[in-house]
Order: sequence, then structure tokens, then C-alpha cells
Amino acid sequence: YGHSNQLRQARAMGDYLIVGVHTDEEIAKHKGPPVFTQEERYKMVQAIKWVDEIAPGAPYVTTLETLDKYSCDFCVHGDDITLTIDGKDTYEEVKTAGRYRECKRTQGVSTTDLVGRMLLMTKAHHSNIDEDLDYRKHTDNFGKGPKGHSPWTGVSQFLQTSQKIIQFASGKEPQPGDTIIYVAGAFDLFHVGHVDFLEKVHRLAEKPYIIAGLHFDQEVNRYKGKNYPIMNIHERTLSVLACRYVSEVVIGAPYAVTADLLDHFRVTLVCHGMTEVVPDKDGSDPYEEPRRRGIFQLVDSGSNLTTDLIVQRIIKNRLEFEARNQKKEAKELAVLEAMRRLEEEKH
Repeated sequence: YGHSNQLRQARAMGDYLIVGVHTDEEIAKHKGPPVFTQEERYKMVQAIKWVDEIAPGAPYVTTLETLDKYSCDFCVHGDDITLTIDGKDTYEEVKTAGRYRECKRTQGVSTTDLVGRMLLMTKAHHSNIDEDLDYRKHTDNFGKGPKGHSPWTGVSQFLQTSQKIIQFASGKEPQPGDTIIYVAGAFDLFHVGHVDFLEKVHRLAEKPYIIAGLHFDQEVNRYKGKNYPIMNIHERTLSVLACRYVSEVVIGAPYAVTADLLDHFRVTLVCHGMTEVVPDKDGSDPYEEPRRRGIFQLVDSGSNLTTDLIVQRIIKNRLEFEARNQKKEAKELAVLEAMRRLEEEKH
């Protein structure tokens, strides 16, 4: 949702947004192993509602040649820095040509932070407590070198505001003739498996209006166990709202899909993926009511990617990721130092 927020801001600066997505090879060379494959990433970016087109296999260094190839007036990047493997600013050429704009980075989230949560599988990120020493110790070795720490790499707390939700929400009411489809779940670490499922659901109707019910953290933890969800309810809300197939989100939806909920939203169809439906606290089937009404449908996303599998990918690459984060931080600190020296020389 940090990436989505960046794309939302970029789209607002112009009329048409083309997003360049790097290959696995390019990422491995400059940053370390990617979590998702390039095919998964192409699909994910394409599913974000502010994206008009993607440029697959985009070069790591953005040149004027690339901008011209796609007839772009300018390119946009967050206000953090990206450096090539040899420490150069990857946007130097387009900045010099005056074809560069900047958007604000989303405070309180980074890929590094999410990877950190997964590696640790601690509950500390579900609350604002600082007492969890294990988490503190971990955040200190996760992408923080011995000397100080970079403002761009590290673990922080995401603070939700109503403004942010409004910026992400479509604000569209269901229209006459719309098929109102309800789906519910954790939608944790919003990924390509979710996108495939929502796209399939979207195809079930001519004019679909998809409402996603997101369960509160405690509820997700009850049926998923371990340390799930990795992302809290606020983070999951933005991630799902950014998806082009979703019209509305119920924040903290009840686990059982009740008659009240179905009547309130005038739901025509309730869909669930092929994953197991865990019974409610009292042992009952949460989909009993939609089944009784004959409006329940199982939808096979065709994808086998789950949040569990992503966590397993991360743990498998743990050492590479820790090395990657420390290297990234060292580069960022070197740039900060150089920027500081430049400032001093000016004075």
C-alpha cells in the first residue's frame, strides 16, 4: 500500500500513468533477491487502480531514452533515494533534464519493515508497545548498521487517517443494475493470489460491485494462528482499496456473513476462494446464511500463492535479505554523509 500510495500521487500529477517494473535479474543485481517473481509483480502493479499501463522489464536506471520510448513527459519517484550498485543516483539524467517529479514516501511502511515482521513472526507489530525487547533487538539488526540509521530503512509504525482512506476509496455508490458481490477474509500481505481471486469474482457479472469484508486483527489471529496477520487492519484496508476490482471495504467485518449484513448491502452473491473455511467461535459455518439463500459460490483463483507461502519465501532467503538491508542502509548512510558534506561546503 506504500507503493500504491506512490502510484496514486504520481497519477494525480498527470493524465496517464505508465509504471516501469524491473526484471528479477535487475533487482537481484542492484538490491537483492525479489520476494515476488517478475510475472507476479507485473500482474500486481497492473491491478492497482491508478495504473494505466505497465512497462515490463524497465531498466533500473531511468534514462531520457526510456521516457521518450513511452512518450512520457516526466517521471516520478518517492522522496527516498535509489542508487545503482556503484552508488550513483538512478535518476540523475532525468533530473538534469528537468523531467523528474517527486512524491512523498508513505510514512510507517517499507518492504524492509514487512520483511522484518515476517522474519520475526512476532506480535509486537500488532500494538504500539516498545517493551518487546526481542522485536527491538531485531529491528536493530534488521537493516540498521552499527553506525546510526538511515531514515529510509527501518521499522516504524503506520498511522492511519481518515484522509488516507478517502484518498484510496473509490467513493462510488452501487448503481441500479449492479451485481453486488460480497467477499470476506484477511487479505493479509495483499498479493497476486488475492488479485487473481478478485479478478475472477469481478468477471462473474456484467456490472460487478465488489465489497470486501476485512476481519479485525484478533479475528484473523483466531483462525490463522501464529503471528497473523502480518499487516494490521489499517494497512490491509488500504491494500485492498487500491485494487481496481474492489469498490468498497467493510473495515472489521463480522466473521459470520449474517442476514443483517446481506440485507444492509443488498448483496446478490457471496464468494469465497478455495481455501478452507474455518468455523466460527461457536463451531457454526460462517457462510450458513448465504448458502441458505442460494447465493454462495466458491471461486477458484487458479493461483496457489498464499500469505503462508510468501512468508516461507522470505524465511528461505532470510540471510540474503538481512545482508541486502544492511548493504542498502550502508549506501543510504554514505549518501546522507555526502549530502551533509555538500551542505557544509556551501556554508
